[in-house]
Amino acid sequence: MSEKLNHDRYDNAYVRSLLCEHKTIAMIGASAKSNRPSYFVLKYLLAKGFEITPVNPGHAGCEILGRKVYATLADVPAPVEIVDIFRNSRAALGITREAIALKDRLGVKVIWMQLGVRNDEAAREAEAAGLKVIMNRCPKIEYGRLCGESGWMGINSRMISSKRPLLAVGGIQNHVLGSGRGS
Repeated sequence: MSEKLNHDRYDNAYVRSLLCEHKTIAMIGASAKSNRPSYFVLKYLLAKGFEITPVNPGHAGCEILGRKVYATLADVPAPVEIVDIFRNSRAALGITREAIALKDRLGVKVIWMQLGVRNDEAAREAEAAGLKVIMNRCPKIEYGRLCGESGWMGINSRMISSKRPLLAVGGIQNHVLGSGRGS
């Protein structure tokens, strides 16, 4: 069973480890509309090297940013390490239960509930099934905060460091997370 966490606050090391160790994501509630948060989170994470599979029954069979969209999590081919829930808090329990049922086939390790999405019952069930959980957080925001990109916009990352950022191919304005760096 996974360690039970206080879901009101997450350590930087915990969030960093999830983003560094798991690179395949099923995004439940992905939108094809370029002005929707799920669209630009999908776009950002793709640019950072994540493999994203959009899940949205309204767009099933179509593509979002070159990625085939599936109707349900059960339709998605393995592997899926992170299930990113871009739906409301009520929907999170059913999605989490589906992810638990599919965890062995897909390789699910993490349930990630987006900003404004919190379901403590879903978290308890996921943790009891051995999954890690993050609620009310956005992987795009957390990635940008932890690699230092958020500071470009004047956002307080809650971290002070004299370490030089790790750079991806593409130069100075393309930071990446390194698993070996401190929290």
